[in-house]
Amino acid sequence: MIAELSGFFIATQPLTDEQALIRAAQRGDLGAFNRLVLRYQQQVYNLAYRIMGDEAAASDAAQEAFISAYRHVGSFHEGSFRNWLLRIARNACFDELRRRKRRPMVSLDEAVITAEGVIEFDLPATADGPEQIVQRRELADLLQRGINTLPIDQRVTLVLSDVQGLRYDEIAEITHSKRGTVKSRLSRARATLREYLQIHREAVWST
Repeated sequence: MIAELSGFFIATQPLTDEQALIRAAQRGDLGAFNRLVLRYQQQVYNLAYRIMGDEAAASDAAQEAFISAYRHVGSFHEGSFRNWLLRIARNACFDELRRRKRRPMVSLDEAVITAEGVIEFDLPATADGPEQIVQRRELADLLQRGINTLPIDQRVTLVLSDVQGLRYDEIAEITHSKRGTVKSRLSRARATLREYLQIHREAVWST
């Protein structure tokens, strides 16, 4: 993960009280910030991966998010530090997507998505044999492709809710939206994703 991408974030001491770590990081203690990174790097990366639909792009966005968070940690005063980080990660992804629109690259739909680390929503927890494993991987790929087709605001809302497991009020805070807007976006995203799966799932199984 992030700690593996560069030598910038390396933990040297055990995790301690979060508020104490934040205060230490705000005083310039890089080691304290490193431990905050280790605490939240998986959630930040997962959010970036689901938005970007590509492992390398997600790693870059997550790295940028943590660098930005370190530079601006002094501006954090109250509330959920996790949500603050996720908001920064969301913005880092948006910035990258805007750059891609100005500088066209390979479509997100064409990205190769591996089964490792893929959230499988309502897929069964275990597989009975090779055929089931292949089907689970194909469905995981299909889910990610379906997510990639969603408008960015719906995609972020769906990921924060159904992948990260956040509450409506937390999603509203991260996305700077009203609670009702969050619920509406989530409803539309789920409906669109269900329709996408219904249309494409049979084609996957028939191949």
